Amino acid sequence: MNAPKDTKNDKINLFSALMSAFAAAFGIQNQKNRERDFKKGNIGIFILAGIIMTITLVGVIVIIVKQVV
Repeated sequence: MNAPKDTKNDKINLFSALMSAFAAAFGIQNQKNRERDFKKGNIGIFILAGIIMTITLVGVIVIIVKQVV
């Protein structure tokens, strides 16, 4: 028999971690995804997602400031 999808031992990939970090940053992360992140997530992938989001945010702010000035 096939196990239900949420009981598999699948690791979270970078894209899923980025989407979870993005949702959490805006306060729209749902309980199901938050539990999945804590059960199946790897701290390294979430640190990498945070670094990518920070670099992206700084880059967007720099571009906006250059356009305004």
